[in-house]
Amino acid sequence: MTTYSRDNPSPRYRDLLALYKEMHDHGIPDEGKPAEQTFDGRSFPQHASNIHLIIGVLGSRTLLDYGAGKGKQYEKPVKLPDGRELPNLKTFWGVSEIACYDPAYGPFSTFPSKVYDGVLSTDVMEHCPKEDLPWIIGEMFSLAREFVYVNVALYPARKTLPNGENAHCTVEPPEWWLALFNEALRAHPGLRYFADFRDSFDAKPQPPRRAKIGDEGSVVYW
Repeated sequence: MTTYSRDNPSPRYRDLLALYKEMHDHGIPDEGKPAEQTFDGRSFPQHASNIHLIIGVLGSRTLLDYGAGKGKQYEKPVKLPDGRELPNLKTFWGVSEIACYDPAYGPFSTFPSKVYDGVLSTDVMEHCPKEDLPWIIGEMFSLAREFVYVNVALYPARKTLPNGENAHCTVEPPEWWLALFNEALRAHPGLRYFADFRDSFDAKPQPPRRAKIGDEGSVVYW
């Protein structure tokens, strides 16, 4: 079986990357969504309180958003699900740096050259082909010094790609994802991950709470 990597991704990965670049540049005409509103981070604030809790415990100072889209979630005031309005996420989290990486968006397409205290990835993993997920998740963990926060949708997307396929190409139960995360964790002793799973588009965000330490040293939000 072929082992894929960043230097040798699967043909499926290359095809999807080209489609996401197209959507970033031209929007989603069938939905009437212009480019500037496509993958603009609007759903990210629902994770802000959970991340705030993690940073408060670990004292993290630098963050990387892996699969950040256009990164607009860091450019403007933010309204949390509980109604609070924040000037920006950087101030709310009290961190010194937030970097963005997204291979499909030109301004953020350069691969990070350093390690960050925390790596965030929301609404990204389910868009990746199964055959590439081991190296993608391994890469994401390798960029974190203290923790990884990853959100995964467990259901088909409302969006379709320009070729007519559903945007969520990998739909699997939590146990399937946890096996991949735990495998990546074994290569990074001392690292923690926080997993947030949503089983429907309308699922309400889980309230921030103290998390339970898992058997592999992981930290899981349910």
